Amino acid sequence: MADAVTSQTILDDGGRNLVMKFTNVSDGTGESAVAKIDVSALTVNAVTGQACNRVVLNRVWFSNVGMGFKLHWNADTNMFICQAPKDWTDTWDFSMGMGDLPGITNNAGTGVNGDLLLTTNDHSSGDTYSVLVWALKHYANPS
Repeated sequence: MADAVTSQTILDDGGRNLVMKFTNVSDGTGESAVAKIDVSALTVNAVTGQACNRVVLNRVWFSNVGMGFKLHWNADTNMFICQAPKDWTDTWDFSMGMGDLPGITNNAGTGVNGDLLLTTNDHSSGDTYSVLVWALKHYANPS
């Protein structure tokens, strides 16, 4: 058996904004470095036709029951971003709500591909998470 997970794209219209929702009802298996945002699968820029090559985390809303999770940028050595504790509900606003901060940028280094990874921790059967991510898309330079 495996955890019952879902990924839903709420907004990816070829503009700057990306909104995605992720859920998990665990059977105790958990998730390890699962690509929750695969930038190669996102809609290209509607004006320039450029492919998305990375995202910047703007806000994360989450609710964890029983388990927690960690977020990483994918690279040769994955870059830790943050950890959401078990039995916790919160909103992380990396833009400070006023655009004062640029969000959490992907500075993962060698082998970076732009993807956002999620790993669960302290998971057991029946534990859940629900995560909503608002990210800002950045596009590859034209060749």
